[in-house]
Order: sequence, then structure tokens, then C-alpha cells
Amino acid sequence: MATSGTCKLQGHFTLNGMYQDGDLLIGGLFEVQRYLKVFPELSFRTEPKLPRCELFYMTSFQQALTMVFAINEINNNPNLLPNTTLGYQIYDNCLRLGVAFRGATALVSGTEEIVSDLNCKGPPPVIGIIGDPGSTHSIAISSVLGLFRVPMISYYATCSCLSDRKKYPSFFRTIPSDAFQVRAMVQILRHFGWTWVGLLYSDNDYGIYAAQSFHQEMQLFGHCVAFSEILPNDNNPIDIQRIMGVIQSSTARVVVVFSASSLLIPLMNEVVLQNMTGRQWIASEAWATSPVFRTPHFQPFLGGTMGIAIRRGDIQGLHDFLLRVRPNNDQRNDIVRIFWENMFGCSFETEGKGTAGEQVKKVCTGLEDLSTTNTPYTDVSGLRASYNVYKAVYALAHALHDLMQCEEGRGPFNGNSCANITSLKPWQVVHYLQKVNFTTSFGDHVSFDKNGDALAIYDVLNWQPSSDGSIKLHRVGVVNEGAATGMVLTLNEDAFYWNSETTKPPQSVCSESCPPGTRRATRKGLPVCCFDCLPCGDGEISNTTNAIECTTCLDEFWSNPEKDQCVPKEVEFLSYEDPLGISLTTASLLGTFICALVMIVFALHRNTPIVRANNSELSFLLLVSLKLCFLCVLLFIGRPQLWTCQLRHAVFGISFVLCISSILVKTMVVIAVFKSSRPEGKGAMKWFGAAQQRCTVLVLTALQVVICAVWLSTASPTPQKNNQYTRSKIVYECAVGSVAGFSMLLGYIGLLAAVSFLLAFLSRNLPDNFNEAKFITFSMLIFCAVWIAFVPAYVSSPGKYAVAVEIFAILASSFGLLVAIFAPKCYIILLHPEKNTKKAIMRRETQNK
Repeated sequence: MATSGTCKLQGHFTLNGMYQDGDLLIGGLFEVQRYLKVFPELSFRTEPKLPRCELFYMTSFQQALTMVFAINEINNNPNLLPNTTLGYQIYDNCLRLGVAFRGATALVSGTEEIVSDLNCKGPPPVIGIIGDPGSTHSIAISSVLGLFRVPMISYYATCSCLSDRKKYPSFFRTIPSDAFQVRAMVQILRHFGWTWVGLLYSDNDYGIYAAQSFHQEMQLFGHCVAFSEILPNDNNPIDIQRIMGVIQSSTARVVVVFSASSLLIPLMNEVVLQNMTGRQWIASEAWATSPVFRTPHFQPFLGGTMGIAIRRGDIQGLHDFLLRVRPNNDQRNDIVRIFWENMFGCSFETEGKGTAGEQVKKVCTGLEDLSTTNTPYTDVSGLRASYNVYKAVYALAHALHDLMQCEEGRGPFNGNSCANITSLKPWQVVHYLQKVNFTTSFGDHVSFDKNGDALAIYDVLNWQPSSDGSIKLHRVGVVNEGAATGMVLTLNEDAFYWNSETTKPPQSVCSESCPPGTRRATRKGLPVCCFDCLPCGDGEISNTTNAIECTTCLDEFWSNPEKDQCVPKEVEFLSYEDPLGISLTTASLLGTFICALVMIVFALHRNTPIVRANNSELSFLLLVSLKLCFLCVLLFIGRPQLWTCQLRHAVFGISFVLCISSILVKTMVVIAVFKSSRPEGKGAMKWFGAAQQRCTVLVLTALQVVICAVWLSTASPTPQKNNQYTRSKIVYECAVGSVAGFSMLLGYIGLLAAVSFLLAFLSRNLPDNFNEAKFITFSMLIFCAVWIAFVPAYVSSPGKYAVAVEIFAILASSFGLLVAIFAPKCYIILLHPEKNTKKAIMRRETQNK
């Protein structure tokens, strides 16, 4: 804001933290509040609200207070940074990247709302940051801070990717990289001869990079990874069940896990639920010291677990310092007030806000006694992450001390100059931080290599049951990474506890044989003992142990459920015993019986006007053909044989042509009779006498007989066993032989049906006494609709269901013709005989005229 001569922050983040003023400020990022509610909706119609953190994490708050303790200890040390006071600004990241990034931005930009300097110049708000503990957070934050060379020293981010100096030029850490942890783990596996292990890892930067390094390191020594599974971030039960199935089915008995405890809890709960024992768990440092699993609930399953843990250290005076912490009214120290409320279950709020459900919290006085509490906050018996925080603060202090000891003219910068403490640049601190070399009061050497990594040292832990049934951590060894000696493993095997009936470590987990029904899955270039037993595929068997390949069954055989024997395939066809076959057979006989009844009715009333007016001879011929249509269905049911395959389509095609040609002639007769009743149509009936009608039906049917004869003599349908629909069954069916012959048979029926429908439709408005064309139109409409739908249904139906579709089409079209044409006549004959008179018919004719 040039007009006012001041700079103003564009925005201000509301963050929980702690603050102490000093000549130089050190920033800190810690996971004090472990979990977070759902982020507010970002509609951007109002100012976005900040997310709310919850569930206080006492162990992380101890780590934050360790930074405060180290800074106070340095300020009271006359030999380190004399005449300079260090201050701090610490923020809670709530275990969320968005909050962590807000905190980092506030640390490097400052929190002063207005700076009275036209050029906005001055020393940086913080000269370095201790944190962030998460690998993903550190990657994101260092990517930005590295652009400005702001030093960042993490005490818990282990991803090997952070060793890339080109991407993260100002990142340091006091915890070893996962690359070292993986090497230490493989050293332990080699020591016990465990060459065949499973791997589980979290779906984040920590787990993914650790898993990649583990695979590479195992291959380097010729060892094998039996399975590699990612733990779900959303605790999906389906994924958990799948992973459990992989672990249980594998012959590997050692399982290595790279994950935080929070992502591992659902799987371990399932391990307990399914009572899965007999596994040797190897824990990464992210959960090797987690208290959540060290309960009697998990002891039978996780007792004996081996873990890689970061170096434990002692910090003299820390316990007393933690007990002296007190809250105050400074809003910059609000995280201490939150800690106090969580520790004592009270509230500093006095206006009705201090409620928890229906229970009203007591009011905090700030004078409560911390010595009466027993939480991870005051437990300093196993300082690991806190010890790394302590070393990180001292590393930054030693870098600043060396910077201030610089003699002008002998400095490391341009022109042999030294850094000016009043205008200190972050990159100048990075230079000295890279050269830090000191020893802690606990006796540990602290320095950084060219990638900003600390010298690797790990404790090897063994989970052993205590008298109360819970699990206690026992240090049984150490792993050191030396520049000259490489990775050195020292174990006290007499101190180990193995969760088994013996006191000996588990033997080699490589499988020696595979049971019948499975095969060995060997891995090229790896030890011969390293294989898993994979089940044979469908249609394959293995009836010997240790088989390398499964044997494929012959075409007409299939593997039994145990995959150790070939058995004959099930033969499938539409049989009379099948419920579907029974239903279709019943429908066929029912249609035949109805046709017989209609024939009897027409025969008994053959001299009545309604029968004579509708051409009784063609009606009887149509009923006979419909009976044949119903009966031909029986040829489609049962085990296919040569004669049934040849007859089924021939009888079906001839029967339907006889039926449709009878309807066609019937329609033509109706039209001829109507025209002969008109003066201009005299003599029309002489072309449609009884002889001509019989001849027309005979000729039309004979054409279909010729088509069937040619088809059967050239490419006759034959029975065949089909394996294409499903490999586990044989579908016994009739192959059509010539597709062209079958198409001509259906096409000819369709042509006659189309002509009949067209003629009937055009003559549908004839007088009622002659108007059988209405019923024929309706019947042909049903017939055409059924057979148009038949084609796609037949093509898409598998196996015996294709035969069922064809039968259904035959029955549906046959019933449609029977009901549409004969039901109205039978209705008048049987229920209204008074209308079955010549007088009644003539009256309707007169009325219509």
C-alpha cells in the first residue's frame, strides 16, 4: 500500500499454537490435534470458514513442548548462542495438509497485520521450521519453501523421496530416511533366513516409496515378496476382507507392514475377528511403538512382533519441565489452554459453552496439578520422536552459532563475507546447517549428509507379553548405518520372545510343496524355494504335489471342485424332465386339445350359417394345420437326434405354410365373395371355387416342401455338442446345417404372412357378414409381431434357451391365430345361437348397407 507507506497482509489464518518472543524465531509444525471434522462446504457465496480440529493427541503435544524445552535450555546455555535469545512460533497442523500449509505460510510470511516499511523488507519472521512430521506434508511444504531456501528440519518425515536435493534443497531431517529403514529390515530378514515374505503398505507417499525400496532391496539379495497389498485409506470392509484372504491363502508366514497405526487398525481388528495366528509381523517405525496395539486384545496375535524404531534418547529435565507448564490468557498460546481442558476435563468457558452432551464440564482454574495425571504427555521413558525434535532444535541452534562466529573477511560467502544477523537470509542458514556436527548430551552424534539426511540408527524392538496380558516393548538390538562399515545389525537373540510353543524363531517360510489342485508359481531369477501355490484354473487339474504346471482337461471333461480330477462335463439340453420343458410340452398339448375341440364344434354345427359363411372347408384345413403347428413343438424337446433335428424344422416350416396359405386363400375368398355381390363383380367367384382354393393351398405348401427337401438333401441339420456358450458344460443342440436353407424357410413363411396381412388389412371394412378380414388382420398382426421379435431373441439366447425361444414363438403365434380367428365364431355358436341364423346375418348386411 504505497500511499500509506505500509504493507498489509492479504489474509490472516486462525491457527492454534504457542508463541514466545526472541531475537530470532524458530517455527514449528506439530500434529497436536490428531483428527479433523469434515471441511466446511466451499460455496464461495460467503467467506469460507476454517476447519475445526478435535481429539487432542498428548504424545504430539509432548513433542511440541520438547521444542519449547530445547529452546529454553539453549537460551540458558552461555556457551551456545551467547547474547542471542531464541523465540518460537508453533502451530498445530491437525493432521491435514491444508492446515499445515496455512501454518507454514504464516510462519514464513509473519503474522503482523501491518508492516511499516514501504519496501516490506526486514529479517524473516522465522529463520527455520521444525517439522512437519508427515512425509506428504513435508513434500508439499518443502516444494514451496525450497524456492526461497527456507530451512526445514523434520523430526518424523521418512519418505526416501525427500532425499532428492534438486527438489528439496533446504530440507533436513533428524529421522533416518526409509531407504535406511528398508535396509535395516532386510538385514533382520536375512539374519533369520526369512526369504519369502508378504508386504502391506499405506496408500500415501510414506507407504508407496517404502514399498518400492523394499522390493528393490529384496531383489538385490535374491529374496522374494510373496504378495504386496495396499491398505485402504477409507477402511473399506471389502478391501480388508480381500487382503485377509490374500494373507491367509499365501504360504508366506512373515508379513512386513509400512503404515501408520491408524490405517492398520481395521485390518488388525479383522485378524482378531478371524482368529488368524501363525504370522510373524514386522513393524515399520510408524507403528512399531504405537500403544493402540499393545493391549490384551491384540496380544495373542501380535505378541512376538518385531519392529524397527527410531532411536530412543533421554532428555534430562524434560519431565520436570512438562509438569511446570501452565495456561495463560495470551491468545497466541491457545493450544496450551486446549491441552489443559483435555487433560483435566474442564473448560475455561463460563457462559454455558463448557458442556459435553448433557454433562456440564467443571471450570478450569489453571492451578490443577499435572503430577497427578498419567498420560503419554508425562511419559518420558521412551522418547523417540521427541528426541528427534530435541536434536532438530539443537541442529538449528548450532548452525546459527557457527554463523555468528564467522570472522569478517574469512566468511564462506561472496568476497569472503559473513552473514549479517540483522538482515539474515534463509539460504545463509542452510549453508551452515549443512555443515552441522555436534554430539547430544545423550551421546549421539548429529550431522547431515549431502542429501540432508541424518546418520541412520535404529532400535530393534520385540513385542513381549507382560504380567497383565498387555504388550511391552523390549529393545533387543540396534542397527547402525556407518559410512565405512555399511549397515551393521546387532541382536541379543536370548532376549527375544516368539509367539509360539517354542522359544526358537520361525523357520524359513518358503513353501516346500503345493497340495493337489494347485501349482507352484515360481519367480524367475529368485531362489527356488520362493514360490506360492496358486489354484489351477477352470478346466485344469493338478493331482500331484509340487506340480509346476496344471494339466488341461480334454474337451468333454472338466475339473472337479478340488481341481485334482477331470470329470465328464454336464450335458445340457431342453428335456421333458426340465421344468421349462414340462411347461412348453403342456402348452403344446393344450393347444392341440383346443384345436380338436374347435373342430368338434365346427363339425357339429357345419350346416349353420356362421360356419358356412366362413368357408367351412378352409376352416377345417386351418384347424388341422394349427394342430400340426402345436404338435411340432414336441420335436424340439428331448435329447437331439438325427431324425428329430431333420424333422423339427421341416414339420414346423410346412405346417406354418399350410396354415398361412389357408388364411391367405380364406382372405382372397372373402374379397371375391364381396366383389361378386356387386354388379361390376359378377363372375368373380368362378375363379375362386373349391377346386381353385384347394389347388392354391396345395401349390403354396408344395413350394415349402421343395425348400425343405433341398435343404435336407444338401446340408441337413445334425446334432452337435457345443462348448462355446459355457466351457464347463456341453450344450447338446441341433446345428441348422445350411443357414441359407433355414433363412429361406423362415423367409417364405414371412412372405406369405406379409401378403395375408396386407390383403386382410385392405379388406377390413367389408360388411360384417362377410368381414372375417378383421379377425384375419388381427391374427396376422400378432403372428408378424411374434416372429419379428423372435429373431433377435433367438440369436442372443444361449444353449437350451435358444430352443425355448423358438418353441415360445411357435406357440405364441399358433395361439394367436387360433384365438383371433376362431374365438369370435365359437362365441356366437355356443353362447349366442340366436345370432347364428341367416336372417340375423342378412339383417346386419342390410343395416350396414
